[in-house]
Amino acid sequence: MTQQPNWSERFESALHPAIARFNASINFDIELIEYDLTGSIAHAKMLGKCDIIPPAEAEQLVAGLEQIRQEYREGKFNPGIDAEDVHFAVERRLTEIVGDAGKKLHTARSRNDQVGTDTRLYLRDQIQQIRSQLREFQTALLDIADNNVETLIPGYTHLQRAQPVSLAHHLLAYYQMLQRDWERLGDVSRRVNISPLGCGALAGTTFPIDRHYTAELLKFDKVYANSLDGVSDRDFAIEFLCAASLIMVHLSRLSEEVILWASEEFRFVTLKDSCATGSSIMPQKKNPDVPELVRGKTGRVFGHLQAMLVIMKGLPLAYNKDLQEDKECLFDSVNTVKGCLEAMTILLKEGLEFRPQRLASAVASDFSNATDVADYLAAKGVPFREAYNLVGKVVKTSIAADKLLKDLTLLEWQQIHPAFQEDIYEAIAPRQVVAARNSYGGTGFAQIEKALLAARTEIAF
Repeated sequence: MTQQPNWSERFESALHPAIARFNASINFDIELIEYDLTGSIAHAKMLGKCDIIPPAEAEQLVAGLEQIRQEYREGKFNPGIDAEDVHFAVERRLTEIVGDAGKKLHTARSRNDQVGTDTRLYLRDQIQQIRSQLREFQTALLDIADNNVETLIPGYTHLQRAQPVSLAHHLLAYYQMLQRDWERLGDVSRRVNISPLGCGALAGTTFPIDRHYTAELLKFDKVYANSLDGVSDRDFAIEFLCAASLIMVHLSRLSEEVILWASEEFRFVTLKDSCATGSSIMPQKKNPDVPELVRGKTGRVFGHLQAMLVIMKGLPLAYNKDLQEDKECLFDSVNTVKGCLEAMTILLKEGLEFRPQRLASAVASDFSNATDVADYLAAKGVPFREAYNLVGKVVKTSIAADKLLKDLTLLEWQQIHPAFQEDIYEAIAPRQVVAARNSYGGTGFAQIEKALLAARTEIAF
């Protein structure tokens, strides 16, 4: 017969084995063990400080908990299904180590505020790791951008050629997305970093505890002001999943572009062998598995966000067993985001190579300079809408004649409008088209240099 937690004398028999398996969370909440030990050590120190238990016994508890930490790290502590959850597993092992003093650890504490504390400690730590990964990814983007300020790439709207831009400008757009992600996680972290320890099951405790002391030990910014809210709040988890979903949106958008760029139709990048796979029957193929997997894994994180919203939407105060389901949502989302950031960073650093000649050929063989013709006329005093209509007709006739704008003779230009002069050819050259867009935030080379400097300064702090 498997050992079950001894809830109280209210129960005369153990759980049905199938219900015990259904009820147990030890197979996934073991992820929290280091945080559970840290939270329990702070709680034990507080019990001793407040003379709720003898200080000597508090010291015993701390020593025993540190022993469990070491045993776990050495692979000697591996609780099974009979422990039900990580909290019971730790308490049971502690009692084996220090004797009856171990049974005092749970004084003035409930599983409800305990698990809330563990989860916040875990998520606080993971957020900092993800923010560090975002910085590494941003750095990889900047490194490529630094070397490609004057590399041109077609810019698209509606996936149709629109205007040429600097490749660095294109990559800096993703830098800005990731900067918002980094800042957003910082905002979330502030609401994660609130201590529910001491809220008890739902109503606080009769013991003279010091919640601010445990919060200080655990480096929480403050404590929950309402015990009901403290044990039932999962807003912080939902906020994290929202932030995680947006990170995945941004990674997925870049992934989609890399997939397109690597295709034979685009040929803007070459995939290196270290980050690509082949086909089982088509020997010529090189597949963009990394961005495809990132694009696919995005749905997992979206799904976990939806699951958390559904879990929370109908829960009455305070704690309900439904909240056990938050762990797998969080753990898998954290692991997915971290794994995708790592893989995409490696892809940028080692897995792909842009093809400048192909890019140059692409921007020189379309009508993405048409707006610059209209701008040219507008600068000569022609109303922009009139210029716009004129250029539309020019594009139409040029396509019919199988010509590009650069192929028109000066006479043909002047037949369109007498304002055209020899300098029209310089105005519509791809490099000039990009350089001329020197408004703040634009793709002009001078603006990009400023943006790169600002970005390097930003991530240095």
